[in-house]
Amino acid sequence: MRFLTCLLVVILGACSEKVDIPGPLPLTREAVGNYCNMIVIDHPGPKIQIFEKGVSHALWFTSVRDGLAYNILPGEAQNILAIYVHDMGQATSWDRPEDDGIWIKAEEAFYVIGSRKRGGMGAKETIPFRERAKADQFILEYGGQLVTYDDIPSTYILGDTGEHDDADH
Repeated sequence: MRFLTCLLVVILGACSEKVDIPGPLPLTREAVGNYCNMIVIDHPGPKIQIFEKGVSHALWFTSVRDGLAYNILPGEAQNILAIYVHDMGQATSWDRPEDDGIWIKAEEAFYVIGSRKRGGMGAKETIPFRERAKADQFILEYGGQLVTYDDIPSTYILGDTGEHDDADH
């Protein structure tokens, strides 16, 4: 009986472990792309930062789509604590979105997929917006389809057709 009591205390203690959720970091020249090892800030379009339990730094990606791929690929993301994306409705520039102050939680954003705009590595992008009205405005100008975080098709995130065409950058 004593063993079961001790085991229960250990299990309940592990379940009640408090994990601090980090807030978004400012984008600096020190941020290097998790996949490409390139300086993230040197690439156009929205960026993404991911925090994992047990990892002391943010994982940066030159495009939102690459970060979302990291999140769904087997063997990649392990224990995600937080994912932040640029709110492109607040960005004053596609080529150089603000380094700080416009980060939002990825799961709270509306996304435009299939637009004529290309992301940081010249591939199709998953473009985040805090406000649906801003996303709708973007679609009127650049085309695309509005989806929520949970409705982004994995085939879009992982697909590679029509990636590097001459679309509007």
